[in-house]
Amino acid sequence: MLSPTSFTLFCVLLLCLPVAFIFTVQREFTAVVSPEFGFGSLSLFSLYSRNAHDASSPVVRFRQPIPKDDEQLLALASRVNPNQPSPGSIRKLAFMFLTTSPLPFAPLWETFFNGSSSKELYNVYVHADPTRDYDPPFSGVFESRVVHSKHSERNTPTLAAAARRLIAHALLDDPQNYMFALFSPSCVPIRSFDFTYETLVTSRRSFIEILKDEPLQFERWAARGPLAMLPEVRFDDFRIGSQFWVLKRRHANVVARDRRVWEKFNRTCLWKGSCFPEENYFPTLLNMRDPRGCVPATLTHVDWTINDGGHPRMYEAEEVVPELILRLRNTRPRYGDDGINGSDWSVVERSDPFLFARKFSPEALGPLMGMARTVLFNDSACAT
Repeated sequence: MLSPTSFTLFCVLLLCLPVAFIFTVQREFTAVVSPEFGFGSLSLFSLYSRNAHDASSPVVRFRQPIPKDDEQLLALASRVNPNQPSPGSIRKLAFMFLTTSPLPFAPLWETFFNGSSSKELYNVYVHADPTRDYDPPFSGVFESRVVHSKHSERNTPTLAAAARRLIAHALLDDPQNYMFALFSPSCVPIRSFDFTYETLVTSRRSFIEILKDEPLQFERWAARGPLAMLPEVRFDDFRIGSQFWVLKRRHANVVARDRRVWEKFNRTCLWKGSCFPEENYFPTLLNMRDPRGCVPATLTHVDWTINDGGHPRMYEAEEVVPELILRLRNTRPRYGDDGINGSDWSVVERSDPFLFARKFSPEALGPLMGMARTVLFNDSACAT
């Protein structure tokens, strides 16, 4: 039989149990992430979720493995806080590389990142087609930064799916990722890290080319069948743009949440020669969801005066001289011409700086490294 003192203690314990249970379930929980779920070097990631039924509920932080299934992955990513980091916190740039080969300009990018004032200002993510060989392997800043990747190829939805996969991983990996930039292996930076960082984190809008009434636009819209895009994507809604963009966090969240528009673009094309989902899905989606939240231009320079089987001009090693870089820097971007920003910030008055450029042949690495400090990452060299 319990003594009075023991009985009192027993009652106190019973009363405290519910409080202890509530405290336990609200605490952050941790699960070790196996490499099969995502980053080989990361064991944890943070995910912020808000109670959908009570907007005043506090943000609850919890951790769990990153799934390999795209539907589950994007569902998780769609639940993160879409807003910018809280005042006073670091705003990070997410550099996302979509590749089917070793990154030929990895040493140049390494030099670019080494020019940052802090390694806390950026994150790197790589989507590497697992059916390809990567020799030499990813190293330096790219080491162990490969997300769970799937096969990707041109003229199919797989390239756009890979970009969505990168966005989802970047959203889940770090709640301070503020801008999300997509690159190919042939892209190079043409400004210093600090210049690039300040240009992007101070922008209130995403940078994504959104073009209307382009040649063969109807053929692209009808590539899956004459009426396949209806009713979700009317022809008047359809847009074309560069595959390479920089999206703000809220627009990265729009991509993660989207199901209806993606279902249309994820269909098999009947006419592959007209099918470029990676150039159509993102500008179409953001034009439909938030056109005024976008600057309708890309900050990655490309020369389409030469079209080689659907590929833009390739800069060979002998062409890569300081004058080329200065010319690319001083070129004004092409802005979308359907007036989506004309009433509040006319694109006629804008002249955003190109921060990146493509396509460069792998042999151009030597000349680019030779001018890295004097031209590429020397912001004063932009004067002509």
